[in-house]
Amino acid sequence: MILKGVANCIHTYAGVQLRLTCAELMEAQGYEEPTGQAKITPAYNLPSKYVIHTVGPIVDGALTQAHRDLLASSYRACLDIAAENGCESIAFCCISTGVFGFPKRAAAEIAVQTVKDWKTEKNSAVKVIFNVFGDEDLAIYRRILQ
Repeated sequence: MILKGVANCIHTYAGVQLRLTCAELMEAQGYEEPTGQAKITPAYNLPSKYVIHTVGPIVDGALTQAHRDLLASSYRACLDIAAENGCESIAFCCISTGVFGFPKRAAAEIAVQTVKDWKTEKNSAVKVIFNVFGDEDLAIYRRILQ
């Protein structure tokens, strides 16, 4: 398994234990994690209790409704696992917008709307933080959240 982008950073700084735990989960599961689902592991050396892992959609070509639906599913799956495990907060990177090629503006719109809908549906107090990569992402999220 080759990890790129944010996933690689998380695995690097969490320590080898996280890579081993993920490998054990995947071996026990018997297949790669499907897009739009999520798993939770301890965070090991990171300053959090857990890491919630999701596989976002890869956009190679035109953005489709299937891509949009899978991205929303990734966010919902993470939120569900966070709530199930008593997390008071969750920080999201810009899922799929790096090496996976999802257009940043569309991804941010989906992320924000999915979180709003989920929080309303679940009547949840889970604090959600959108952790952005750079100034462009920050400007996009600021415009959407105003």
